[in-house]
Amino acid sequence: MKKVTAEHFDQMVDEGEGHDKVLTSATKTLTIDLPTWMIAELDMEARRLNVARKALINVWIADRLCGNKPAKNSQDFP
Repeated sequence: MKKVTAEHFDQMVDEGEGHDKVLTSATKTLTIDLPTWMIAELDMEARRLNVARKALINVWIADRLCGNKPAKNSQDFP
């Protein structure tokens, strides 16, 4: 799978190109429980970017899984 950054995704949407491939290739449903504060933060970021929460989560996860991983000494969760 090709690495998709938020900037690249935005560009694809602006140009009307293949963004559906990122969000609609063979899918399965995943249900997760998140703390209320995380959902509020996701919603604020989604509104700021003018995208749906689900689209934001899809892009962020794809970005992480496709190689945009933080350095090992990063403060991010593994």
